[in-house]
Amino acid sequence: MTSRPDAAAGPAASAVAGEQVRNHRIVVSRRGEPDVMLVVQEDVPEPQHGEARVKVAAAGVSAFDLMIRSIWFPGNPSPPFTPGEDVVGVVDELGDGVSTLEPGQMVAGWTFGDGGGYSEYVCRPASQLVPVPTGLDPAAAVTLVVNYLTAHLYLHQTGHVTSGERILVHGAAGGLGSALLQLGSLADLEMYGTASEHNHDLVRALGATPIDYRNEDFVERIRALTGDGVDAVFDTVSGPRQLWRSYRTLRAGGRLVPIGSVATSSGGMKVIPLSLLTIGLLRLVPDRKRVPLSPTMMRYPHRHNTWYRETLAGLLAAAADGELEPVVAERVPLTEAARAHELLGQGGHAGKVVLIAHP
Repeated sequence: MTSRPDAAAGPAASAVAGEQVRNHRIVVSRRGEPDVMLVVQEDVPEPQHGEARVKVAAAGVSAFDLMIRSIWFPGNPSPPFTPGEDVVGVVDELGDGVSTLEPGQMVAGWTFGDGGGYSEYVCRPASQLVPVPTGLDPAAAVTLVVNYLTAHLYLHQTGHVTSGERILVHGAAGGLGSALLQLGSLADLEMYGTASEHNHDLVRALGATPIDYRNEDFVERIRALTGDGVDAVFDTVSGPRQLWRSYRTLRAGGRLVPIGSVATSSGGMKVIPLSLLTIGLLRLVPDRKRVPLSPTMMRYPHRHNTWYRETLAGLLAAAADGELEPVVAERVPLTEAARAHELLGQGGHAGKVVLIAHP
């Protein structure tokens, strides 16, 4: 990954030991493979009214980041832009009007579709930053922001799971899948998860029965294991065939909850409209099974800031207490973001890939 100065740098940063502090961030220069990402050097941004500047310790890497880097779709940002939806770091400076945070405090935050997390310093509204308990590893904490909040929303607000129900989670060893299993365990659910065979030990450790999606028919396997199917499927893959097969694993009254679209990595953006069409058709089938509409995580936290803050604070506290054990697949230096994208794109990893900006 190459580095270059940015002529459109922001306000001058403070000097440390006689040298000006500089900010390094990752910029997607054009659509394409991971090597389209450049390291930009610029002045450290200054927080505006109501904002806090965060010296980033860890930033999450997601399938969404890979999609907006490589594929055009309506609503995706236009290059040049900086990816990154979740950050954890130390409050470095406060803007005017901020009284809820203190310099030196560790915080976590989601950038709510704005991106920008792949950076050494970010400025965010104080209302979107949540204190991190002392002693919690920043890389572990950052996995909670997008993955666990998303899992919480889809399990409870969309899937309406109740104690004792059976669920099937696709991509069970990944960042979102492992979050679904851990929160499902806390909700006392009977769980099954599809994953590569080499990740089956992890799936078992998270409380689920693993299914080898490469060598087993998960529809037949669920029928053999349960007799009449599961109460809910959380499908991170999508695609017409995948969604239909997931629907077939449901028992009467069951819910199919599509989450994301991993299949775009192999099938391209055509997977999204085809998936939406399939979901629409499945909603018309009169068989007591349901495909509930779900709020999107791009909008829901914006509109429900109290839910966002309280839920994230609870997740962080649970991790600090050992009730949740976030799985970090690999820690990659910020300047090697291209390698992090390659790693995530290869699949088969366990947990979330995390960029380390300030060790």
